Amino acid sequence: MKIVVLSRNSNLYSTRRLVEAGQQRGHTVLVLDHLKCYVAIEQGNPTIHYNGEAIEDVDGIIPRVGASVTFYGSAIVRQFEMMHVFTANESQAIARSRDKLRSMQLLARAGIGMPITGFARSAHDTDDLIRMVGGVPVVIKLLEGTQGIGVVLAETKKAAQSVLEAFYGLKTNILIQEFIKESNGTDVRAFIVDGKVVGAMQRKGAEGDFRSNLHRGGSASVVKLTNKERITALKAAKALGLNIAGVDMVRSNRGPLVLEVNSSPGLEGIEKATGLDIAGSIIEYIERNGGNKKKRKDKVGV
Repeated sequence: MKIVVLSRNSNLYSTRRLVEAGQQRGHTVLVLDHLKCYVAIEQGNPTIHYNGEAIEDVDGIIPRVGASVTFYGSAIVRQFEMMHVFTANESQAIARSRDKLRSMQLLARAGIGMPITGFARSAHDTDDLIRMVGGVPVVIKLLEGTQGIGVVLAETKKAAQSVLEAFYGLKTNILIQEFIKESNGTDVRAFIVDGKVVGAMQRKGAEGDFRSNLHRGGSASVVKLTNKERITALKAAKALGLNIAGVDMVRSNRGPLVLEVNSSPGLEGIEKATGLDIAGSIIEYIERNGGNKKKRKDKVGV
């Protein structure tokens, strides 16, 4: 098979592992920088070009689209879809997962547990907004933030009001969220491929940091999910239409609560923590579905 990994950096651990896993199984694996791809939109003849040549005869693609280039990356994925190329995650699902507000609304509609979340555009009613999510301490998040960047814990009402007013003054979109104290700076990531949990790890924040992101100095270890956590993770990925996903959850007194669903979850942390061949699971998913010319349709619809 001819498989394309859409990635801006072929040296990244996740990209390298996907290439290795594909080649070990006898496939041709190309890494294309999606920002350097360009498309021809023509009636009945959609094409993608890269370095002056048309990209043809592709059996499947694995999008590794960064959050900062979601719009363009999703457009390239969509063009492959127009060419009837199988994609591990569809363009609509990628765009949906990257909109934190939209994704949380969809998770709530699906009956999936999550921290109480508020969204507002004005600092006029910060008191009511803070009360709405259960009072201080509260977590304040930039909608466009990733890897723990743009996430602030406000421990007092005055601190929360100051942070909210500062962000609103910058005309940026933010979420305010209930702080789950009993999680103790720890969360769980379930890695999902094709409707199955293929690995899970627990992440703990660095000393003094409530954020558990590995990019912020957190540590990871293998963990066994409860049945409820497994079901919650699978429902969350399905609610957003993702075939490959990293579902981040905290363990609370009222059960697992979903924090985020990532459409391009990194492989390094999960593979090193679990010792599992997650990249191989993704390639096997492409093997089962690549080259399938049947018309696929996103089922979420929102």
